[in-house]
Amino acid sequence: MKVHRLKLRSAAFLFATTLVLSGCHKKVASAPLAPPPPPPPAATAHIMVSPSAIEQGGSSTLTWTTTNATQVSITGLGTVPPNGSRTVTPASSTDYTLTATGASGVPVQAVTRITVTPPPARAAAPPSSTDEELFAQNIRDTYFDYDKYDLRPADKSTTVQDASFMKSHPGWKILIEGHCDDRGSAEYNISLGDNRAQSLRKALTDDGVEASRIRVISYGKEKPFCTDDNEECWQKNRRDHLKLDR
Repeated sequence: MKVHRLKLRSAAFLFATTLVLSGCHKKVASAPLAPPPPPPPAATAHIMVSPSAIEQGGSSTLTWTTTNATQVSITGLGTVPPNGSRTVTPASSTDYTLTATGASGVPVQAVTRITVTPPPARAAAPPSSTDEELFAQNIRDTYFDYDKYDLRPADKSTTVQDASFMKSHPGWKILIEGHCDDRGSAEYNISLGDNRAQSLRKALTDDGVEASRIRVISYGKEKPFCTDDNEECWQKNRRDHLKLDR
């Protein structure tokens, strides 16, 4: 009977001990998961140009800035530093696109434009005068009295001016044509026209024009400048006419 009680007490003690030990065991909580890393920062891009409008042949300066970029390029320029400037001279209006790509791999872009205008129209240069035009504008014929071949005192200033202009163009050769009005025979007027041409030739050489540059010819009354039958017309035909000798 005592043994039986002893066994019961031992069993009760073991059961109580087990309960105590079970009640003291605490559950261990699991460690929290680490948060995911933040995404890489996005790239930014900015580009500007100064001046934004130029005439053809002119230049402008591109200036750009980027952040968080690992690769930067500009159309027409290729790969460029993340920040910088470049002088450009476009032949026509052009858009410049800046593309910046960061660690995220997503490209961002910025655009600027240069407007190119043609240069203003310049006034056309006046046509240059030919030698014949210059000669005709600056050389004056010499006129004579009826049946005379001596130079008139009033025509002295004309011959001086003619000689001065001829000396300023030393490469020119001059032809003096002697002319007469239609009175008198053809033979007489040929001789009279030659004398008139020789008189002017001497005056020009006396004023410094080389004689080798001057040739004379007489047309007499063969090539009149006026065909009316009056003194006014005859006076126009009594002349030495000067031309460039080609």
